[in-house]
Amino acid sequence: MTHDTDRNLQLFQRAQKVIPGGVNSPVRAFKAVGGTPRFVSRAQDAYFWDANGKRHIDYIGSWGPMILGHGHPAVLEAVQKAILDGFSYGAPTEREVELAEVILALVPSMDMVRLVSSGTEAGMSAIRLARGATGRSKILKFEGCYHGHADALLVKAGSGLATFGNPTSAGVPSEVVQHTIVLEYNNIPQLEDAFTMHGKELACLMIEPIAGNMNFVRASQPFMQRCRELCTLHGALFVFDEVMTGFRVALGGAQSVYAKLIPGFEPDITVMGKVIGGGMPLAAFGGKRAVMEQLAPLGPVYQAGTLSGNPVATACGLATLREIRKPGFYEALGARTQRLMAGIKGAADEVDVSFSVDSEGGMFGFFFFDTLPQNYAKVMTTDNKRFNTFFHGMLDRGVYFAPALYEAGFLSAAHTDADIDETIAAAMDVFKLL
Repeated sequence: MTHDTDRNLQLFQRAQKVIPGGVNSPVRAFKAVGGTPRFVSRAQDAYFWDANGKRHIDYIGSWGPMILGHGHPAVLEAVQKAILDGFSYGAPTEREVELAEVILALVPSMDMVRLVSSGTEAGMSAIRLARGATGRSKILKFEGCYHGHADALLVKAGSGLATFGNPTSAGVPSEVVQHTIVLEYNNIPQLEDAFTMHGKELACLMIEPIAGNMNFVRASQPFMQRCRELCTLHGALFVFDEVMTGFRVALGGAQSVYAKLIPGFEPDITVMGKVIGGGMPLAAFGGKRAVMEQLAPLGPVYQAGTLSGNPVATACGLATLREIRKPGFYEALGARTQRLMAGIKGAADEVDVSFSVDSEGGMFGFFFFDTLPQNYAKVMTTDNKRFNTFFHGMLDRGVYFAPALYEAGFLSAAHTDADIDETIAAAMDVFKLL
């Protein structure tokens, strides 16, 4: 294809004149892997078609929300019906109440929930709420965990920041992050030391239970248990960032996975997004009644949003949650994801390429290592060049993985056995090149 006929390239050149970097979210730019981003013209089921008309098997699914695949008939019908009644009111609707009730029924650690429009908004609101509810200032997070781009959380945050090698962001004054303590993920001694030193000042500990922004790294059971114990002991709130994992790794989110391993386990505040909106701008944060009643208009912690609980977004979210609650949904999704991972791992083993994989529900990750990494420092030692060769090899063969080695991948209910077979065959071809 020549420059004159490559519509992706033409659109990217146009975009760079009017949008910083040509993209509205950094990791879309292909800066980490090189080459031209694919501009999507349409999507259906497990595929999208780029501006050149080429079909790709989609393993990012809008970075997680499209758990049913693109254009699911029941979701389309609900959204089309909602649109006819109006786009936005700035006043309450019955559908907001219904969505809140469904979320609370599925995630028993929450008594009340507030809807917002993005994961970033939910994360920063949860931090403000934790500070307001405890009267404390310090927050604790982990290296490589990304909780949205609110200033106080942009410290060693993984995701697009990891891709560009920045431990934090320009434009964030040092005094804004002076109350943010950053520790190594899965490091229990460091965690205990931090609570010994700062326990009385900590408003909350915030964690991605399965970090999806340093690829796919799960918190070990002992580490997670210690996080819960120390928060309880020192009166800090335990904030679970399930923007990515909520309704993606299990029907009850990652907290339900840990609850099976740790008796009585639950977080104090949960942050959610992605799947609960079904691809529309919708997120939420929730917790115990006593904490949530600190929010305005009941309490002194202010939070608001013009588009919060948007009637079209809530219709999309409700229709999505209705589908994923059907019996056997997660068993089938998890089995398919495991088959994909096992197949790619088998292909790598066959040609003696160092490779490790992990998955939970419909979320997965892979690394060019013999063993799975446990923290951000290890992830950062990945062979970038090898990943980039793999990424472009798969892209050429019509398989779209995240264009950065620091991002998890996502499978949908629309991916077929044929799609997985095609992906594994493509991986085998590419591994031979490595």
